[in-house]
Amino acid sequence: MDNQKKIPAFGMRDKIGYMFGDFGNDFTFILSSSFMLKFYTDVMGLSAAVVGMLMMAARFVDAVTDVTMGQIVDRSKPTKDGKFKPWIRRMCGPVAIASFLIYQSGFADMSYGFRLGWMIVTYLLWGSIFYTSINIPYGSMASAVSAEATDRASLSTWRSIGATLAGLVIGVGTPMVAYVTVNGNTVLSGSRMTIIAGVFSVLAIICYMLCFTLVRERVPVPANNTKLDVVKLLRSLVTNRALLGIIAAAILLLLAMLGMQGMSAYVFPNYYGSPAAQSMAAMAGSLATLVICAPLATKLSAKFGKKELSITSCLAGAAFYMVCLVMKPENPYVYVVFYTLAMIGIGFFNMIIWAMITDVIDDAEVKNGIREDGTIYSVYSFARKIGQALSSGMVGALLSLVGYTTATAFDPDVVDGIFNISCIVPIVGLVAVALALIFIYPLNKKKVDANVLELKKRRKEA
Repeated sequence: MDNQKKIPAFGMRDKIGYMFGDFGNDFTFILSSSFMLKFYTDVMGLSAAVVGMLMMAARFVDAVTDVTMGQIVDRSKPTKDGKFKPWIRRMCGPVAIASFLIYQSGFADMSYGFRLGWMIVTYLLWGSIFYTSINIPYGSMASAVSAEATDRASLSTWRSIGATLAGLVIGVGTPMVAYVTVNGNTVLSGSRMTIIAGVFSVLAIICYMLCFTLVRERVPVPANNTKLDVVKLLRSLVTNRALLGIIAAAILLLLAMLGMQGMSAYVFPNYYGSPAAQSMAAMAGSLATLVICAPLATKLSAKFGKKELSITSCLAGAAFYMVCLVMKPENPYVYVVFYTLAMIGIGFFNMIIWAMITDVIDDAEVKNGIREDGTIYSVYSFARKIGQALSSGMVGALLSLVGYTTATAFDPDVVDGIFNISCIVPIVGLVAVALALIFIYPLNKKKVDANVLELKKRRKEA
């Protein structure tokens, strides 16, 4: 307790440090979701369907590794640095190195079997093992930084700011550097992608260490020493309606958002012939999220509720893309406007979704009397990976459906199909998110406020 008293009160240092944590995460996560499919189809010569299938198949591995890591975190003993922070320092190097190894264009002339094997091994090392081992402790740490609901909501916003800044750096910078013109066509440079991946890996390590240094754990979270009852654990998870609702919404959100980001690597250079517009879209979407969503999300969610705000913003994003599909703008920068408006809709949900996870954890504690931050967060993390994989698999399958290959990349019928996919994916995805929140997720503003009061009452009585 003496050590706890010496720790400074929650403040801007924690917010900035927590922001850097997701900045580090997304230097590898967004790079993978936005450019890995493009890299392996256009540089390494694998089919979009094969790459998408790998990303989906890897999630079966994550079903084991994510929940296992959640249990490891819940059962680990606190150290002088806290219970969750030490994992960030331990695993930042391995996750960054594994990400860099994915983008090795020097192997593009190797046999097909070697290229396929290299992709499988490096992707599993990065996503299923090392990313899991750092992301789950990082996400679970929010509950230990502060016990106050408003502080956790603030951490959620700053985490989203970190992700948005990473998206800005990757989305704007990468297209400007990675593409070259060959025979009048805009193509991805393999050697440049290797260098970019290396730079981002170094930056990821720096961000992780800033997170480790700046964030303080204040709420003691003892090791969970109860005997693991797998059947009871699974029953608790599958009957948790709030968790199932947020999982459904998260998967569908990632299908929409990562589908948008993944298709931008095709719709801008192939349909519009403008990598510059791709950079502009990433920059405009990120800046709009920072300028509009970041300052308003916490205030609007406090007034109307997180669930209520998320439903409205996602439906608005879907409506903007519906208009884009009907108009089919010829100017790439008009498309950028629609992309940006949809990203604002997505941005409000993204800003508060991490606070919604703590609401789910609180709800489970109210019902079961046990707090399992790591386990619940690991299940949610697994769901996000499912969304990431499904988006890649979906984009890869849809590209194959319209006949996309390196030989047909600029065929008029193919690029017309690419445009349609780029609009339909977010329309369907965002409407589905709203429906999941309306019909499955039960934690409206009234219920969340009641849970907060109940937990405060129990802790005073303890």
